[in-house]
Amino acid sequence: MKEAKFYLKLESEKVICQLCPHQCVIKEGKRGICQVRENRKGILYSLVYGNPCTVSIASVEKKPLYHVIPGHWRLTLATVGCNFRCKYCQNWHISQRGLESESWSEISAEEVVLEALNQGVKSISFTYTEPTVFYEYMYDISIIAKDRGLKVLLNSNGFINPEPLKNLLPLIDAVNVDLKGFSEEFYHQVCSAKLEPVLESLKTIRESKIHLEIVNLIIPTVNDDFNQIEKMCRWVVKNLGEDTPLHFTRFYPAYKFIHLPSTPVQTLERARKIARDAGLKYVYIGNVPGHEADNTYCPACGKLLIKRFNFNILANHVIGGKCKFCQEKIPGIWEG
Repeated sequence: MKEAKFYLKLESEKVICQLCPHQCVIKEGKRGICQVRENRKGILYSLVYGNPCTVSIASVEKKPLYHVIPGHWRLTLATVGCNFRCKYCQNWHISQRGLESESWSEISAEEVVLEALNQGVKSISFTYTEPTVFYEYMYDISIIAKDRGLKVLLNSNGFINPEPLKNLLPLIDAVNVDLKGFSEEFYHQVCSAKLEPVLESLKTIRESKIHLEIVNLIIPTVNDDFNQIEKMCRWVVKNLGEDTPLHFTRFYPAYKFIHLPSTPVQTLERARKIARDAGLKYVYIGNVPGHEADNTYCPACGKLLIKRFNFNILANHVIGGKCKFCQEKIPGIWEG
């Protein structure tokens, strides 16, 4: 265990966690919504520090981060726990169950970085569950990783308070935020959370100049209203910029939404058209292998820049961060 950051002590050995907008008031011996931060005699502890439930190697395209050194391999890491209760979570067995219900390992922050270096990867990626809940572990790993020349990538739901987010961002190279819908009703009913703090996090990330990409998983009958999608896209253009890559991802039945069908490809294609009409330059369709919208195209000359298939890079014509054909600058983190 490790004492948590960002909490205040209250009377009667209670504490209030200030890491995320839930602002959990936690009695002695109890845990917050995330299930992995526990009050022990008036001190809040992270129960998952140094205890990942998964450490593996994967391509950066699976994140997805399509504008971050395409084709490179990353070390991925997660612990159990999450501050959301998404009814469609594909990783529910580790995000929605407590520490006692899942196997985990003991790996120090130093050992995580050493493993990444031994594997020859270029980055460490915090993903699968919500990295906010293992903030202290992620923070310490990131400090060491940056010192050893590794990139640090974050896949988050964006539900984090401003102070801890601003404290973390100097250690992060790129962030992928799951913008799960665009209404407070959706966030409340489906995720047991709120939308507005996520939007504030997105603006904070953009202001920090860190590379940002957004994923929107489109779920039939749940968040596939095209008016809401257009509203979301226009918000992204206005607040984050037209160069922000946006991924519309196909839903497959999972967890409490196994009764719903997979997202029709036509729905994803219409959402992409809406986004492009709103002014976004880089709009992708995910979870549909071989679709042309899985590729990157130059917004200036229209040429195919990066060709992908099933998370593999078949061609890359981004040279030194620019289109090889017309020299248009392409946002992201590039090599060569």
